[in-house]
Amino acid sequence: MKLPINDKKFLFLLLAISIVIVLEILSLIGIHIPMPYEPFVFLAFIIGIGHGVLLNGLKAMCKLQFSSINLLMTIAVVAAFYLGEYPEAAVVIVLYVLGERLEDIGLENSKSALDDLVRKAPQTAFVKSENKDVVLNKIVIGTIIQVKSGDMIPLDGKIISGETTVDEAAITGEPIPKDKHPGDLLFAGTLNKDSFIEMETTKLSVDSTFSKIIRLTFEAAASKSDTQKFIQRFSKLYTPAVIVMAVLVFTIPVFILHLDFDLWLKQAITLLVIACPCALVISTPVAIYAAIGNASAKGALVKGGKYIESMASVKAIALDKTRTITYGKPIVSDIFPLNGTSREELLACTAGTEMFSEHPLAQAIVNASKAEGFEPHKAEGFKSIMGKGAIAQCLVCQDETVFVGKLEFIKEYHTVTAKAEKIVEQLASEGKTSVVVSFGQGVAGIIGLTDEIKPDSSIAIKELQAQKIELVMLTGDSEKAAHYVANQVGINKVFGGLLPENKSEKIKELLQEYGTVAMVGDGINDAPALALSTVGIAMGAAGSDTAIETANIALMNDRLSLIPFLIRLSKKTLSQIKINTIGAIAVKVVFIALAVMGYSNLVLAIAADVGVTLVVILLSLNLMKFDNK
Repeated sequence: MKLPINDKKFLFLLLAISIVIVLEILSLIGIHIPMPYEPFVFLAFIIGIGHGVLLNGLKAMCKLQFSSINLLMTIAVVAAFYLGEYPEAAVVIVLYVLGERLEDIGLENSKSALDDLVRKAPQTAFVKSENKDVVLNKIVIGTIIQVKSGDMIPLDGKIISGETTVDEAAITGEPIPKDKHPGDLLFAGTLNKDSFIEMETTKLSVDSTFSKIIRLTFEAAASKSDTQKFIQRFSKLYTPAVIVMAVLVFTIPVFILHLDFDLWLKQAITLLVIACPCALVISTPVAIYAAIGNASAKGALVKGGKYIESMASVKAIALDKTRTITYGKPIVSDIFPLNGTSREELLACTAGTEMFSEHPLAQAIVNASKAEGFEPHKAEGFKSIMGKGAIAQCLVCQDETVFVGKLEFIKEYHTVTAKAEKIVEQLASEGKTSVVVSFGQGVAGIIGLTDEIKPDSSIAIKELQAQKIELVMLTGDSEKAAHYVANQVGINKVFGGLLPENKSEKIKELLQEYGTVAMVGDGINDAPALALSTVGIAMGAAGSDTAIETANIALMNDRLSLIPFLIRLSKKTLSQIKINTIGAIAVKVVFIALAVMGYSNLVLAIAADVGVTLVVILLSLNLMKFDNK
C-alpha cells in the first residue's frame, strides 16, 4: 500500500501514535507521568488526534444513533478515562483514527487508476482559427485544432492533416501505439507520440469517449455491490447489538453477581473497542475499487461492483459473431482462376473494376490485389447493377468488358460451367461469399471472401470452455456462415439468421436454463439482448456511444480475451472479500469471547483491530496487480 509520506497530518498522526504507545509501554512496566500531569497529557493527545471522532460520537448520542461507530469509540474513551486508564484511553483513540486513515488510504490507492484518468485529461486545445488555446467546453463540433508531438489529444475527432503514432492505452488499455493517417479517428485522452497534426473535432468535450469513461467509471465506483450493501446493512444492526452486549457484560457481573465494578467496566469497554466493524466495512469497497481499477487499466470499463460479482457466477455466455468473434470486415480467403486466367490477371483486372465501388467486398478485393503486389488495372465505363454486380471496361486487357458479381448475374450474360457452380456451392457451404468474374468469355475466375476471425477469439473461447462456461453463438448472419466461424473457433451451439428480437428470446431461454448469462455483442443491434442478460458486455466500445451506454461492461480494445480475465478477476475478488470478512469476524469473535469471560486486554484488542484492518486493505489492494495469466 502506498502511504502518503508527504502528508504532514499523516506524519503527525504517526508521531503521536509512537509517543502514546511508548508512554503506554512505560506505564505497563510501572513508569508513569507524575500526577496531576498524566491525565492532562493524555487528554491533549485524545482531543488533538480524536476530536473529530468524539464530536461525531456526541452528535450520534444526541440523535440516538446507536449504529454509529464513533459513538462506540466515544463511550470507550470516556469510560477508560473514568477508570484512570489514561494511556489506554489515548491508545484507543489514536489507533482508531489510524485505522480510519488507513481505510481512506486504501480507498485512495484502489481508486488511483480512476484518478489517473482525471489527471491526464487536457483542459484546453489550440484552435487554429483563433491561433490560441481555448477551454475545451467552449469548442464546438467541426473546429480545427492542432496537436503537437508529445501532447494529449484533447477532444474526439479525425485527422485532416499529418500522420502520427498515437498511444491509446488510456482508452483501450493496449500498450502498442497505433499509426494514424488522415481520416482516422482520434480519442480524447490519448497521446500524440510522433508528429504535429491537425484534427477536426467530432464531439463536444462532455460527449467525448474519454469523458464518458471517467464519468461512468466513477459512477461504477459509487455503485455498491450486493455484498457491500449487505455488510453495510449488517453493520447498522451489528453496532447496536454490540452496545447491548457491552451493557450486559458490565451489568450482569456487577449488579447481579456483585463482581468487581472496574474490572467488568474495562471488559465492557474492550468489547466495544474490538467490536468496531472497521475491517468488516472496509473489506468489500477496497477490493471492488481495486478490481475496477485493474479492469480499467486493461481496457475494460466495468459499470459497478455488482457486475464484478455477477461475472464470477456466469454459467453461460452468448456471443454475437460479427465484430465480436470476427472483425466485421471481409477479406479475400480463396482465389480460383479458371479458363487459363492467371492469378495476377484475375485479381488485378477485378480490382480495377472494383476500384470504383465503395462496397466492403469490392474494397477487400482491391486490398488483396495490392497486398500480392498486383497493381489494379485501369478501367472505365463503370456501371453498378444494384444487388447484382458491376460492369467496366478494362484498359489493360485489350479493352475487355469485365463482369463482376453474383453467379446469377454472370449467368445473365455468359454460360457458366458445372465446375464454376461447384466452387460457388463449396464456398457457400463454408459460409463464404462468392464473387464471380467474367472477361466476356465464360467465367475467368471466382474469388471467395469471408469475415476475418480475430486472432485472440479461439484462445479466448478455449479459456472460457476451460472454465466450464457454456458458449452459444447468436448471430444475424446466415446459418452456414455462423457454423463455419463456430467450427473455426470451437463453439458447438450455434443459432444463425436471428433478428435483434430473436436474440432476446434466446437470452431468455438461456437465463431459464443457466440462471446467470452474459451477452457479448457490438452494442448496436445487440442492445436488447445486452440489456436482458445478467451482464451485458460490449465489444470494441471505443468511439461507440451505444456500446458504452448500453452495456454493463464495455471492452474498449475489442479483445475477446479480456472476458476470461474478467471472470478470473471477479472470482479472485469475491474470494478475497470472503477471506477479508471471515478473518475480520474471526478476530472479533475471539476477543469478544475473551471480554465476556473477563480475560481481554484493551490495548491488545485495539492493536488486533487495527492490524486486521491493515491486513484487509493490503490483501485487497493486491487485486490491482492481478494479471491476465
